Formats: sequence, structure tokens, C-alpha cells
Amino acid sequence: MRREELVAETAITLLVERGMRGLTHRAVDEAAGLPQGSTSNLARTRAALLALTLARLTALEEGYFTAVPSTAVPSAGDPSAGGPDTGGSEAHGGAYGAYGAYGPDALAGLMARLLFTQLTDGRRTTIARYELALEATRRPELRKVYDEAGRRFREVATAVLAAAGSADPVRHGRQLVAFGEGVLFDAVAGAGAVPGLEELRDGMRELLRGMLQT
Repeated sequence: MRREELVAETAITLLVERGMRGLTHRAVDEAAGLPQGSTSNLARTRAALLALTLARLTALEEGYFTAVPSTAVPSAGDPSAGGPDTGGSEAHGGAYGAYGAYGPDALAGLMARLLFTQLTDGRRTTIARYELALEATRRPELRKVYDEAGRRFREVATAVLAAAGSADPVRHGRQLVAFGEGVLFDAVAGAGAVPGLEELRDGMRELLRGMLQT
């Protein structure tokens, strides 16, 4: 692992375990087993350290998103599949265009798996992102970085729904992100229990069927 990644991963862990007040350059050095001053050499200011951490979080969450389609390729006989990808979905979604090969029911299963990953294996990244989200409300320089990361995910949601046949992918993309964020926040920071994969799939199926009018 490169030192930059080590620093960012350690910062994520500190955010989860100690909160924003526990994240300092010195704390990262100590927790990562690095010589004192190593983190400052990579990120001179606190704002730079937060931006580095957010960049790592964004990369991790993008990794969850792009990994999901590769785990479940629809067969030609799958009635919920949208047919083979002829290349048009790539124009909409780039690396995410694979989602366009699925009908709403199969797509709901993939999106449910993504949320479930963020609630289980990726729970630490979800918690750390919430810590940074609150901090961004008080730091304009972090707000800019955070909003850019959020814009990228909203664009992906729009591209996925455009590839799946949405008549209004921009509006539906915002709604899809809002639904997912609501589920995550309720289960991670709210009073709700962590939903099972089947419950997530049912909720996503109902949402997507309405959006895609099936």
C-alpha cells in the first residue's frame, strides 16, 4: 500500500473510531506507525488531510458500485434482463453502462446488493463519509470537494437510469440517490435496523418499477 493510501485509510479508521475531533496529523502518524511528520508531508493542512481522506472514500465507494455488475451477468433467457449491451449504455454510463443490460427487477437486485455492501462490509466508509459530510457544512473548502464527489455519484445514477430506459433520468437519478442515502442513514446513524438483502431488493424493485413504468 502506498503511503498516501495508508494515511487515508488510517484517517478513515480514526474518523470511525474517534470522530472528527480525533483525526489529527499526529494521530494518523501514531495509528499508522509512521514517523512523526509523515502525514504533514503528504497533507500540510487539516483541509488537505480531509480532502485526501474524502478522495479515498470516494474511490472505495466507486469500487463497490463498479464491482456489483460483474457478480451477476443476466442470461439471455432472463425475462427481467434488458437484453445484451450493444454499446449504447456505455455512452450513457462509461464503466457503469453495464447496469443498462438489466431490467428493473434485476437492476433492483444489483442496487440492493450495493446498499447491503455499504451497510456491512463497507460500513466504515459510510460512517466516515457522514463525519465528513457534517464537517463540510462548516468548511467551504471541504464543501467544494464533497459536492464534487456527490455530483459524480448523481451523474452515475442518471447514466444508469438513462441506460435502463428512464424517461426522466436526471430527476429519477436524484430520487434514486435520495432513496439510497435515506436507507443508509437510517440504518447507520438513525434508529432503524439494518435491512436484509431481500428487504432492500423489494424496496428498490418498487422504486424502479415506478420510475421505469413497468
